[in-house]
Amino acid sequence: MPVQASRRPPSPGSAAPSGRVAAAIPAQARPSGGGPGSRPPGSGGGGGDDRPGGGGSKKRSKRKDPLWARLTVIFGAVLMLSSGVAIVGSKALIGQATGGIAKGNLLGDAGKSDAEGGASLDGPIDMLLLGVDARERWAADDVRSDSIIILHIPATHDQAYLISIPRDTEAQIPAFKKSGYGGGSGKINAAFQAGAANGGGWEGGAQLMAQTIKRLTGISFDGAAIINFGGFKNVIDTLGTVRICVTQEVKSLHMSYVDGKPMWNADAKKTGKQRTPVVHKKGCQEMEGWAALDYSRQRKTLRNGDYDRQANQQQLIKAMAKKATEGGMLSNPAKMNNLIKAAGKAFVLDTGGVPIEDFIFTMRGVTGNELTMLKTNNGTFHANGNNTEGLSEETMAMFRAVKQDKLAEFVFTHPEVISTRK
Repeated sequence: MPVQASRRPPSPGSAAPSGRVAAAIPAQARPSGGGPGSRPPGSGGGGGDDRPGGGGSKKRSKRKDPLWARLTVIFGAVLMLSSGVAIVGSKALIGQATGGIAKGNLLGDAGKSDAEGGASLDGPIDMLLLGVDARERWAADDVRSDSIIILHIPATHDQAYLISIPRDTEAQIPAFKKSGYGGGSGKINAAFQAGAANGGGWEGGAQLMAQTIKRLTGISFDGAAIINFGGFKNVIDTLGTVRICVTQEVKSLHMSYVDGKPMWNADAKKTGKQRTPVVHKKGCQEMEGWAALDYSRQRKTLRNGDYDRQANQQQLIKAMAKKATEGGMLSNPAKMNNLIKAAGKAFVLDTGGVPIEDFIFTMRGVTGNELTMLKTNNGTFHANGNNTEGLSEETMAMFRAVKQDKLAEFVFTHPEVISTRK
């Protein structure tokens, strides 16, 4: 399909008007409990310590090819809508269902230039996926992104890879005019907070994070998505459950049972009743939304800390994608409509101006089974002596392979980077 080479409007705050819809922040429903059952629930994903923020944004090429959907859809709930199965329903139906998904310019000048194929989707596709764990009591400009994932689709468009960047990775965070941040060195998860400060909002946070990652890895992006992990609960509830294989028993730091009902610890304390810790037992199991979300948020009590959490979150994304392609979800218009609506409460997307319904309606090829999860730093700590994490030479070579679209060859010669999570 031919691609129209038009330019992305500049982001708000730049000299020229953007013409884009401002990124609305999806409301975080405060979970007071979950469904019955013996599986775990969830809460907060550990904030970092450093505060950085950056400015200016160059125009970038707008994507017109509906194949852009390969990016959006793979991330959790929207990937679920992409399988080889026929999608039932008209574009009008899908457009109505996706109308609530917030859009914004999340990349700024970290998008691919024309020299990098910015006006064409014939080549590889790279998308930045940022997970935030917003709560009602938190200010919109005081949120960090502890889940940082690069989604890479090779030029063959028949495979997808997820690579997580450790939240404590030391990075040079550039100055960001929109939030007034002057630049500096810090943990990479602080880049989002620095960009969001002083009115920068989630758009500013994503733009500064994208610029920081581009500086660190050399990778430019075709698009981006922000996922409010709290919103994942609604998506999973729409799916029913997801199958998660727990590799190590972990006691939740965020939730407890009160009278058999899972609750946030803060809410549980207010009841004055006896609390029983939520424990995620080792083994494969069907998890309800609250349980899967809580499990994917645990970090401090895991053997490999954030590295194990990265693997758990990748596992959750893949499990959601696989579940949505089973049981007739995609062949039932009502179920698909409910699924898209639930996803719409969880995402802010940078689509480059392409209607979301075009993405979903034309999505083909990459399913949950073609989603390969990769490890950075061999899945364990790689401290650099600064109370932060460094990136190993193997990990940096993996990022170079992404940029050169040689990731498949790299994985073949370095099979140890493949996550063994099921």
